[in-house]
Amino acid sequence: MTTRLVCTALLVGACRFACAEDSSLELPADTVTADARPKAGLELDRPVETGSRLGLSLRENPASVSIADRVQIERVGARNFLDIANSLPGVNASAPPGWGGYVAYRGFNGAQISQLFNGINLQYGAANRPVDAWIYDRVELIGGPSSFLHGSGSVGGTLNYVTRLASRDESSGEARISYGRFDTTQVAFGFNQALNEGAGPRHYARIDFSRDDSNGYIDRQERGASNLAFSLLSDLTPRLSHTLAIEYLEEKEDSPYWGAPTLNPKSGTLKIDRHDRFANYNVEDGRYEQRTRWLRSITDYQLGDVTSLRNTFYHYEGQRDYRNLEVYRYSADNTTIDRSGGYRQRHDQELNGNRVELLHQGELFGHRSDWVFGLDYSVNQQTNYPRSVSAVHDNVTPGAFDPGHFEDIAGMTEPREKGRSNEIETSAAFVENRQQLSERLALVTALRYDHIELDGTNHRSVGADDPARFERRWDVFTGRAGLVYQFTHDLTGYVQYSTSAEPPGGTLTGASFSQVRDYDLSTGRQVEIGSKLSFLDGRGTATLAAYRIVRKDFPVAGPQPNTTVQAGQQTSEGIELAASLWLTPKLLAEGNFAWVHAQYDEFNEVVSGVSISRKGKTPINIPDRVANLRLTYDVAPTWQLGADARYVSAVYADYANTIWVPSYTVYGAFVSHRLDDHTEVTLRGRNLTDEVYARFIHQSNTQYYLGEPRSFELALHSRF
Repeated sequence: MTTRLVCTALLVGACRFACAEDSSLELPADTVTADARPKAGLELDRPVETGSRLGLSLRENPASVSIADRVQIERVGARNFLDIANSLPGVNASAPPGWGGYVAYRGFNGAQISQLFNGINLQYGAANRPVDAWIYDRVELIGGPSSFLHGSGSVGGTLNYVTRLASRDESSGEARISYGRFDTTQVAFGFNQALNEGAGPRHYARIDFSRDDSNGYIDRQERGASNLAFSLLSDLTPRLSHTLAIEYLEEKEDSPYWGAPTLNPKSGTLKIDRHDRFANYNVEDGRYEQRTRWLRSITDYQLGDVTSLRNTFYHYEGQRDYRNLEVYRYSADNTTIDRSGGYRQRHDQELNGNRVELLHQGELFGHRSDWVFGLDYSVNQQTNYPRSVSAVHDNVTPGAFDPGHFEDIAGMTEPREKGRSNEIETSAAFVENRQQLSERLALVTALRYDHIELDGTNHRSVGADDPARFERRWDVFTGRAGLVYQFTHDLTGYVQYSTSAEPPGGTLTGASFSQVRDYDLSTGRQVEIGSKLSFLDGRGTATLAAYRIVRKDFPVAGPQPNTTVQAGQQTSEGIELAASLWLTPKLLAEGNFAWVHAQYDEFNEVVSGVSISRKGKTPINIPDRVANLRLTYDVAPTWQLGADARYVSAVYADYANTIWVPSYTVYGAFVSHRLDDHTEVTLRGRNLTDEVYARFIHQSNTQYYLGEPRSFELALHSRF
């Protein structure tokens, strides 16, 4: 009774907050209990929303589609959704300040990889800061262009972060508490509760909360974040269901780490002073903060036995604040460091939209034919308040310097004032079909039309490159066609062709007039062939995909921060392999490997006023190989051991490919013991060899964004 009252009170008090998207009628395939052990296989027969609105399983989809569900999240010890994404084939994700959730995949990065929250695209990379993993049910990935499903962009692929929602399962609860190196702590809990019984409408509520704090592995870098997710599922009639979902995030990071300066001379392999590995050259009171609210209202109505209707209203509000000194460069003799790049910024963003989908499962020409028809309308508004000073602030000696304060930076005490406001209005219509051509062969097609309107307002001084107002309009058609052939019950093969399109400037929410005035749509196309296989009587599963992506007329990062230049064409060709196998009844092996050859076919970089061709060069921050391997061994009914390894190859730090960051391999391990039927304790170690490695390289100032050193964590997890 107490839980029911608490859930009801939270619903009433939380309606001003906000949330993201998932299915209210389609429940997770598995219920995690205290007896849960790693599941065998890649779950090829599980439907994945990110790859299709038709409810296609991984096996039925003519694309490379992967999923990391709640069991895998806990198995890999993921602390945020980027940790989850990195467990998927070919993904290399990090979160350097100012870049949000940075992802490289299939030879592309940044805005070229769509990141969705419950199927909704915020259309701004800095909004994709990694949220703690506790409130997420799963992360889904589709490789290559998926504009036909999610709108403009996503030439390299799409990641979809799906939050937990109330379910019709029996009432349950769970809690977790952990402590690790650098005073890293988490306190989290979650409850799913049936609110009533008997005839008439039935209601189910779920609440999840986590609080995470850490002193950070970099000097003076401290972070705290709170996450709340609440949802109410109401079966109003046997045919009508409604889900209200609300989420709130608040994050604060003191003296954010902007990377370690690299030593001179900058040629070949970039190096840092390892004795100064944990130094923070930001000011004492540097700051990053964000507050986000999501709200979704999802209505499902079963019109008949084979026809259903879904309507999703969504609302998002986000505010992000930066206040930092961001650029650090060694003197020629590497004895002192110039600090520059004073930067103060605020983003106010609001997204409102509504999507309606009609699903019909019928027959055509004597064979099964499933259809989805839909409309999507949204308005995305963002206003920024920028202030930056590029001049050198001071010169400090590594190991002995006063970090100073933000207000000491010249020009940073001016009042906050608006810079630019952008409004993006998008109207879309889409259709998707799976037509069974024979008992074994199916044709899967999709077509989407987007009408995009950008209205920009410059609140500051007006010039030829910055008018007071500007408008641009684009009309975009994208699609997919794929064939899936079932050779046997356990083996399918597929081939597909898909396209993408996106406006210039990368992301329109932050685009300036100069970034969009002279450029038309960027376009992409992909050809992919692959197979999906179960073998050894279900003990093993595997997927294999080979692809070629061509992208034309697109922006790339310019030589100065927050600038872009235009490239003519890029080609990416690659292979992805994922597999899972029970080697013995107690030993599970899982792994994936991705190789990509990405190069510019048409791109001239201007260096000191001279145009130089970069044809054949690899884009910046793109690894050509990424691999993961995990072993899990059930030593006894109450004891479990695990080990893992992750490899990321070297990446280039300039368009000329003359400087690069070396490859790295990190190892981890865990031991878990069940204290009783409800509670387990886990000791986990990360980066056991204490590898010094860069997860990201800042292009404009060649600063390493170092990965976490060796650490250990002890966690207690209880389900009841």
